[in-house]
Amino acid sequence: MLLGWRDVPVDSEMPMSPTVRAKEPVIKQIFIGRGPDVIVPDALERKLYVIRKTASAAIQRLKLTHSREYYVPSMSCRTIIYKGLLLADQVGTYFEDLKDPRTVSALALVHQRFSTNTFPEWPLAHPYRMVAHNGEINTVKGNFNWMRAREGVMKSPVLGDDLKKLYPISFEGQSDTATFDNALELLTMSGYPLAHAAMMMIPEAWEQHELMDERRRAFYEYHAAMLEPWDGPAAMVFTDGKQIGATLDRNGLRPARYIVTDDDLVVMASESGVLPIPENRIVRKWRLQPGKMFLIDFEQGRIVDDEELKAQFASAKPYRQWIESVRVKLEELPEGSDAPAFKESLLDRQQAFGYTQEDIKFLLAPMATAGEEAIGSMGNDSPLAVLSDKNKPLYNYFKQLFAQVTNPPIDPIREAIVMSLNSFIGPKPNLLDINAVNPPMRLEVGQPILDFEDMARLRQIEKHTSAKFKTHVLDITYPLAWGDEGVEAKLASLCAEAVDAIAGGHNILIISDRAMDRDHIAIPALLALSAIHQHLVREGLRTTAGLVVETGSAREVHHFAVLAGYGAEAVHPYRRWKRWRRCTRICPASCRPRRRSTTT
Repeated sequence: MLLGWRDVPVDSEMPMSPTVRAKEPVIKQIFIGRGPDVIVPDALERKLYVIRKTASAAIQRLKLTHSREYYVPSMSCRTIIYKGLLLADQVGTYFEDLKDPRTVSALALVHQRFSTNTFPEWPLAHPYRMVAHNGEINTVKGNFNWMRAREGVMKSPVLGDDLKKLYPISFEGQSDTATFDNALELLTMSGYPLAHAAMMMIPEAWEQHELMDERRRAFYEYHAAMLEPWDGPAAMVFTDGKQIGATLDRNGLRPARYIVTDDDLVVMASESGVLPIPENRIVRKWRLQPGKMFLIDFEQGRIVDDEELKAQFASAKPYRQWIESVRVKLEELPEGSDAPAFKESLLDRQQAFGYTQEDIKFLLAPMATAGEEAIGSMGNDSPLAVLSDKNKPLYNYFKQLFAQVTNPPIDPIREAIVMSLNSFIGPKPNLLDINAVNPPMRLEVGQPILDFEDMARLRQIEKHTSAKFKTHVLDITYPLAWGDEGVEAKLASLCAEAVDAIAGGHNILIISDRAMDRDHIAIPALLALSAIHQHLVREGLRTTAGLVVETGSAREVHHFAVLAGYGAEAVHPYRRWKRWRRCTRICPASCRPRRRSTTT
């Protein structure tokens, strides 16, 4: 029920940059009554959330944002957000509400943002509706794409039919923090407690943590198949008005320090001493550690310790029982028969996939002789592939995408506890299913790079899992006689075949170029994968099946990373594995474990 509007009083005469003044928005505050059928605050929060998302999506569809920016800083019965393209000391001057002595709050979430991923704008100022963030989410593009892929299959007993009104969960072009904020908001509005949702999105290092409580390990292991971690050097602070908390990434690459005073004032910031508080008033001073969480519950009136908080959520549901009832490990399945032999010679296949003498000499030879990746200088000063007059693999047209900031290097041996290669292939669980209602089976692999034995097991998995997993091979080669139009025709055929395979009950699709010969040309595996992945996303089917790429073209770490970025859940680079398999006959036994461990 609409009660009225208010123009938010601001000091427009205060000194401002001409660029900021040119973008100064009109800020209005709306008052909404809860109505007779909405009683509890949680239900009102969900209604306001649905109203805001519906309005934002409608305006986006009408493309009104091209002529005038539209953004809702907050629409909540618990929190009010004041944000702007301002310096830290200008916020309290610009918003006159903040100078009013009647403005009193039990909490304040403040952050001065220095842009690293997007250009500063009024809507991108922190805090967002639930979070403020120091650092970068390096996996944001993949996180965004997987959230978009889930929109076709998510169901929520809490949101019900309103769920479809919330799509898209995030809009293109938002910052990493805004995208994280949208996902966290969805989880909490669908019934997850705030700290539970934050633990899902930024999990602590658990895979190699041998001393972790078994119930907590089961919590993280269960949710690992539901949601990809939002990874990167990040200190994330979050609130829903009832609680306020913070968590660090598993590496602890961003600082967060806090103090507690004798009159129950808690101050957390990136540095110590941000407020002039006498030392004799401080009763506790410490820092947030990697992967740990700090939470203040205003309803309980206390700070909830990390151990207590996580033990509470880990013990709330039988996560270990849920995992064991649906888990299948690929390496524990019986070995299957080998794939059919190749039709062409090794040299012909190397030439078809664009191998060069440099690839053999500097990339593959060191792996075959020493069982480890070749040592080279850091960086790549070769000309961009798009400017080259040489035929380049499609992978070379893609470069690493990350925030251009200084981050400490990661030592994979010293910091093995925060590293993991464990992966999942196949259907993904319903992200909003809190109580594990009819979850799909989960196929686990120790690493996303599969060898010949793994692929043999995968091809025969149907008979060893009572048809709970069914594979279908998508041949990405097309006849030479089709000519230039063959690629486009084959891609359209592959997309249709993938949809038909899923409709037929297959939940693992193997994208393969093994059938390449002198009469059949292989579409670049990356191109075929991307086309199938995006088509399944548009059809709302992507999370109902897994995509495995079997290709002779992938040979560098960058190639595997690009395939993973475009939807591959596992890769079988049979050209490289063939070479490594041959070298095991001549290498000493001591090098074999190292060779297997360095295939990533």
